[in-house]
Amino acid sequence: MLIKHAKKSQLKESQLTSESVYKDRRNIIKGLGLAALSVPFTSTASASVFDIFSGDDKKNDAGSGTFVRTPLEFTKNTNFQSLTPLTPEDKILQYNNFYEFGTGKGDPAEYSQQFKVDPWSLTIDGLVDKPQTLNYEDLLKKFEIEERLYRMRCVEAWSMNVPWLGFTLASLLKEAGIKSNAKFVRFETIYDPEQMRGQASRFVGGSIDFPYVEALTIAEAMNPLALLSVGLYGKTLAPQNGAPIRLVVPWKYGFKSIKSIVKITLTDKAPVNTWQALGPDEYGFFANVNPRADHPRWSQASERFIGEGNVFQQSRQKTLMFNGYEEEVAHLYKDIDLLRYF
Repeated sequence: MLIKHAKKSQLKESQLTSESVYKDRRNIIKGLGLAALSVPFTSTASASVFDIFSGDDKKNDAGSGTFVRTPLEFTKNTNFQSLTPLTPEDKILQYNNFYEFGTGKGDPAEYSQQFKVDPWSLTIDGLVDKPQTLNYEDLLKKFEIEERLYRMRCVEAWSMNVPWLGFTLASLLKEAGIKSNAKFVRFETIYDPEQMRGQASRFVGGSIDFPYVEALTIAEAMNPLALLSVGLYGKTLAPQNGAPIRLVVPWKYGFKSIKSIVKITLTDKAPVNTWQALGPDEYGFFANVNPRADHPRWSQASERFIGEGNVFQQSRQKTLMFNGYEEEVAHLYKDIDLLRYF
């Protein structure tokens, strides 16, 4: 099991994080004039979370462009601590799948830096008591932002360990009020072909019918692990990572963690997810990490963890059932054959 109730005698952050990354985080915080890593983490920087378009002379975390991430206030939730070395921040920023900006791993970082996230609104509708539309600032005010260290496993058999910032999906759904006949939660990515080159061209975007759609059962959505993320490594999300808000469901393959969400709809009918529609023989509704259920074109029994060093030369490790979160989520599927209903 990878989720631990941390004690004072257990691993410290410097043991979970590679030394170079740990020192770099300390230097960033000192440079911003922030207190040393503590609980709660409080930003004293004057920039707004929306102060991200500051002219062509600014540089973003991934390279050239004008998108600038800003610090967030958060607390550390040590009940959710993946005891795996953290993936360095630069790897998380530069190695991505986000077909709205292109199918290459470097395309999202290269082509998303002019992506505008201000203003942004998130609509919650369907089978809820209180349909509503919230802007990004509303979300930060309504819900406590916390840091959780989660393993992330891609269906392509590579993995990372990411320090996400966010709040539980359950807290948002409870705020809206779930009607008794709601069985599924449908998520939708923004549709903006003018900003997203992959949406403007089927050749660039991998022949996907946009907008991108994902879904969970109500039980999955209400699980404490399901997170709506607004940042990572202490700062707001970069566009290539799903700015300004994305889903994180760590026991499922990464494509389930839909990015740049603008709409959440509760329904009594199972939605057809984007990859499920594109390749029904390859991608099922659940998409749970399962080392015994191979992809038609490759084995899922092992994975390449992306840590320090060359991203293409990482050693392989065994894939864990439900990505290591079996104790927390296995009960959701006790009557389901996950080799048949993948």
